[in-house]
Amino acid sequence: MKIAIINSSSFGKNFPEHISQLEKFGTIERFDVPTRIPATELAELLAEHAIIISSVTPFFTREFFELKKNLKLISRHGIGYNNIDMAAATEHGVPVTIVHPEVENDAVAENAVAILMAQVRQVIPAEAATKSSNWAKRNTFLGIQLRDKTAGVIGFGNIGSRVGEILKGGFNVRLLVFDPYVSDEHLASFGAERVELDELLETSDVISLNAKVTPESKYMISDREFALMKDGVYITNTARGELFDEDALVRALDSGKLAGVSMDVVENEPIDGTHRLLKYDNVLITPHTSAYTQECLYGMGDKVVSDVVKLLNNEIPDVLVNPEVFDK
Repeated sequence: MKIAIINSSSFGKNFPEHISQLEKFGTIERFDVPTRIPATELAELLAEHAIIISSVTPFFTREFFELKKNLKLISRHGIGYNNIDMAAATEHGVPVTIVHPEVENDAVAENAVAILMAQVRQVIPAEAATKSSNWAKRNTFLGIQLRDKTAGVIGFGNIGSRVGEILKGGFNVRLLVFDPYVSDEHLASFGAERVELDELLETSDVISLNAKVTPESKYMISDREFALMKDGVYITNTARGELFDEDALVRALDSGKLAGVSMDVVENEPIDGTHRLLKYDNVLITPHTSAYTQECLYGMGDKVVSDVVKLLNNEIPDVLVNPEVFDK
């Protein structure tokens, strides 16, 4: 059995015991490929591999599944799967698994607040001033306090609700939520108010994006939505870069509308130092590291190993995106 680890910068590296466990079942190979590698090249590269452990890239398209005939499993080392054509995977009998969302909740939510706070309190430019012997500039690093402000959370699932819990419990914010899929009881348990998206945008001092990317939510924050926001709003995004219309984000930054944007995700990542968003002093971008805590990465690795072991023991893995594969 050949197992491919593709585009993962962390699986098995921080915790090599996960590799050792998989080596009992087959040969492990690592691959790093372009995000948009053609399906023909990807299928040829992985021709002999029956199991794929994948990061957020590359994209597994319908053409890939039509060309790849011996695939038994794609196990996502994470909770998102928008890089996989799920309809095609299901049609070709390929189960797709993800990590238990609970494994990433705390790590991603804490980082959403951490990078927000870094912007709100101007931590990075203040630290740079100290390193460059500009202590006297400290009066220019004027931030705001979050206490008693209004915070809007877009997407109130496992991670978004934890973000809301931290902001509500830690800073006594008025917590507004836009999420048509959660119950009133769930919102009430966090002291949150359900509002429509426009009201959230118009009212919030800080906004956290925690929604999934779907055909409906892709580019949900564009020119119209930026125009509705308060002047001087702060935004943190640890979900997916595609929630922003990047051209509209650039226009909002150029207009001075936004006080700060903190992002752990970018459309078409990875990016390099020439990316146009990096020219703005009030944009903070980290390289998709929200899940990078010891506790989270260990739990993610354990889940991936469990997926492979269960499948090879003729058991159904946990957290299947397409359980109907086994119904057949």
